[in-house]
Amino acid sequence: MKILNLIPSVDPRHGGPVEALRIAAEELGPAGHVVEALSHDHPGAEHVARFPVKTHANGPGMLRGRLVPEFARWLKAHGREYDVAVVHGLWTFAAYGGHGTLREIGLPYVVFSHGMMDPWFNKAFPVKNLAKQAFWMTIQGPVLRDAAFVLFTCEEERRLARLAFRHNGYRERVVAFGSADAPDRPAAQHAAFRAALPQLDGRRFLLFLSRIHPKKGCDLLIEAFASVASSAPDLDLVIAGPDQVGWQAKLQALAAERGLTGRVHFPGMLAGDAKWGAFRGAEAFVLPSHQENFGIVVAEAMACGTPVLISDKVNIWREIEASGGGLVEDDTVAGTRALLATFLALTPDARRAMGAKARLGYERHFGTVAAARDLIDTLNDAIAAGAR
Repeated sequence: MKILNLIPSVDPRHGGPVEALRIAAEELGPAGHVVEALSHDHPGAEHVARFPVKTHANGPGMLRGRLVPEFARWLKAHGREYDVAVVHGLWTFAAYGGHGTLREIGLPYVVFSHGMMDPWFNKAFPVKNLAKQAFWMTIQGPVLRDAAFVLFTCEEERRLARLAFRHNGYRERVVAFGSADAPDRPAAQHAAFRAALPQLDGRRFLLFLSRIHPKKGCDLLIEAFASVASSAPDLDLVIAGPDQVGWQAKLQALAAERGLTGRVHFPGMLAGDAKWGAFRGAEAFVLPSHQENFGIVVAEAMACGTPVLISDKVNIWREIEASGGGLVEDDTVAGTRALLATFLALTPDARRAMGAKARLGYERHFGTVAAARDLIDTLNDAIAAGAR
């Protein structure tokens, strides 16, 4: 099968959708499938050259990527060379700019919503929501209506999507979603992380690793850490990730105001061995998000046998709670404080047991083999539906 992925960018800093594409290609390639991407990145971008999936970059276009004529022209010229397309996300030219062409050339496609239909966005950005609702009715909604399937990574995501926008008659399907297992080189990974953050100097730490963005609840985490810091004087907090909206300076100021100077660290984006070393070395991984579709980083932490402390706005919270590999609370300061206090009150043996359950939970729910098999079954069904 030859699969074309329509995605705004393959820059790893864009998080989940890019990682999902990379993981799918890693699993499907050895099985004989061809996985390629069409993006509106600049063709000369370094991240395009380094991305392990062949990418046809045809951007950046005009109006800050809202109109990318070369993207649409390339799809019209080459789309018939593929068996099926996967559209990643909503609200970008990659998500709506090829709609007419896909229909014209008869290329069946599915849409991965990647959590972008969550009602949290409507509440958080009410003015933007008015524009989105109009855009949904005229442009974005028909893309989903004409898709073979709209894909959700868990039942909670599918349920929430129905609350945000008019259903529009699209065909839903919940598919397994996988996260890469941790490479088995822990010594090198620990060393790489310590080299990236030598100021930790062997201290214990809690880890946040994701984009630094208001929806991720980093401010809640700092406030909660301030409330438990005096009872755990040997414990630090690491907030690792790219600062895409310029929020880090405010978070650093908040940490200073709470008397945490020197105990909250911002090493930037961690990748490769340094990332895995951070997961392996952390006492626990903490993600108090206000909205999180799947949370690949949660699954990655579990793959390392690290307990996960998350909010109930991370859509896989039920799986985490059932696994016993972590704790779940509200996405508030009080909820995040309860996560930290409850975890730190556990005995060392209880924390180790939680980490072991986290690993078992990863193997049961988030392995990549089952996810790849589910995706191929779905794409075969999409092709069959398009042939009728």
